[in-house]
Amino acid sequence: MRTSLTLLSILVAFILFGFLMAIKQALAGGVSMTRQDRLVVRHKVSIIQMLPESYKARMERIPGVALVTHQTWFGGVYQDPKNFFMQNPVVPEEFLDMHPEIVLAPEQKKAWLETRTGAIVGRKTADRFHWKIGDKVPLSSFWAKEDGSRLWEFDIAGIYDGDKKETDTTPMFFPI
Repeated sequence: MRTSLTLLSILVAFILFGFLMAIKQALAGGVSMTRQDRLVVRHKVSIIQMLPESYKARMERIPGVALVTHQTWFGGVYQDPKNFFMQNPVVPEEFLDMHPEIVLAPEQKKAWLETRTGAIVGRKTADRFHWKIGDKVPLSSFWAKEDGSRLWEFDIAGIYDGDKKETDTTPMFFPI
């Protein structure tokens, strides 16, 4: 009986240790996968609720803050709801300055900056959907355009890679 209880207590200790390490990794994993010098600020209500434009200037005045840029959730789907991937409207120049881990060929960067409907997409998503530079990609979103349509069409201006293996190359970014 004593041996069984001892073994059981050791087993419980290992299980608890495993759970605690999983919780620690879940809480700190985002920092280890991304840059430790970047802070994401969002509205307290939801990721689709935008912060006031005046907050950008306020954040730029905070000591130690080097760059501030805007990024919003778009929530579009490609062809079928199961084909969801992250898409974000951004300010291209500011976004690329803020994300040096994104590796984009200079001619693709130039095309993205010059194309109003241009988008850059990560290598994993481009491979998943067999997209190439120059493709027109329709996304349907709950955001309606000025004409009431919910179908948005983007021109793939570039396909980016990451500077490290851990860099997320699934999102798509397009100009605000």
